[in-house]
Amino acid sequence: MHKAVFLDRDGTIIYDTGYPKDPEIIRLMPGVPEALSLIKQKGFKLIIVSNQSGIGRGILTENDVDRINERILLLLNLKGISIDGIYYCPHNPEEACSCRKPSPEMLFRGAIDHNVDLSKSFMIGDKPSDIEAGKRAGCKTILICNSFSIDSNETLPDFFAKNWHDILAYFS
Repeated sequence: MHKAVFLDRDGTIIYDTGYPKDPEIIRLMPGVPEALSLIKQKGFKLIIVSNQSGIGRGILTENDVDRINERILLLLNLKGISIDGIYYCPHNPEEACSCRKPSPEMLFRGAIDHNVDLSKSFMIGDKPSDIEAGKRAGCKTILICNSFSIDSNETLPDFFAKNWHDILAYFS
């Protein structure tokens, strides 16, 4: 079985620009290529898991999300990094679906599709729902502390990181 790092998308590997439709505005967060390259060298698969409620809200189409994901793949590929899988939940929060984080469903699907041992894997994200999904899937978790504070009622991550340079240290 393989080990993987599951990655949130917006605010984690790319700047969160709301509901992006134009792939040209997509920018990787500082340190992402270096960290993901090292993580790949350490034998981890890289799998993106992302809530995309803009689809369910009628703001985005699945084609819009696919175009943004293709741009991310291109930007990473230009740095020699391949992503093993991308999963997203197209529902808005009011739909109470089974795939929206904090549900671990996308991680479970990725684990099945890529023969991943979740107990040897990580979930990296910038929101408490990312951390809860990772914990519920049995992964270790890393929270990138971009701009919010953690409520004492929320699931705490295994590790806190200010940025991708901190994450690089966890895998060095």
